Amino acid sequence: MRFTVLIPARLASTRLPDKPLADIAGKPMVVRVAERARLSKAQRVVVAADSPAIVSACEAHGVQAVLTATDHPSGTDRLAEASRLLSLPDDEIVVNVQGDEPLIDPALIDAVAQLLASQSDAPMGTAAHPLHEAGEFTNPNVVKVVTDAQGLALYFSRAPIAWWRDGFAAGVSALPDPAPLRHVGIYSYRAGFLRAFPALPQAPLERLESLEQLRALWHGHRIAVHVTQHAPGPGVDTPEDLARVRAVFEQPRA
Repeated sequence: MRFTVLIPARLASTRLPDKPLADIAGKPMVVRVAERARLSKAQRVVVAADSPAIVSACEAHGVQAVLTATDHPSGTDRLAEASRLLSLPDDEIVVNVQGDEPLIDPALIDAVAQLLASQSDAPMGTAAHPLHEAGEFTNPNVVKVVTDAQGLALYFSRAPIAWWRDGFAAGVSALPDPAPLRHVGIYSYRAGFLRAFPALPQAPLERLESLEQLRALWHGHRIAVHVTQHAPGPGVDTPEDLARVRAVFEQPRA
């Protein structure tokens, strides 16, 4: 299996300015993400940046980076441009690793890439893990996914799905078995589909839920889902998140 990891990196961030360049144990966060991705089986790891400052920071640490437009509406659009700049063949598997995931598990990257090697009818893949807390199940900031018997996504939602009719009759205090699935924001694509995706019209459900992946389902494309039993390490969205991740890197290594 051959695949490329692309890491979208945008300098502007409302809650954490210059987030990709935030220092984590002496290196920019985006470099830490790339280093984790290099521990996967990817043949190449490339940062897709919107700023020369990010490209320079990556190159200073031996990480390949390409400069993309500043006006992309999403990371997917940024990666579509990067795939063209890199001349990736249509059948190349691309894994989108978010630039604020410095604790990403390399094995999860491999598993999401493997989805497309084994699911020939799916141009896109992602991941999920079981939910065990009722509060997360009902939280609209926690995206849920339901799948079919082949592990292909039926729907993604901020609403609590699937709804346990009898068990939730008196309120959501316990979750069913098997547990509901929380969506994890890592994606794999076939490069040709990645380049075509931004041109697909936005779906009404996508606008309603603010979930870009619903565009693919709306237009009849399948999304394969890898289910891992473990939640991924914390991402970085706020100064508090950054402090927690820095503390992990400062712990002595065994």
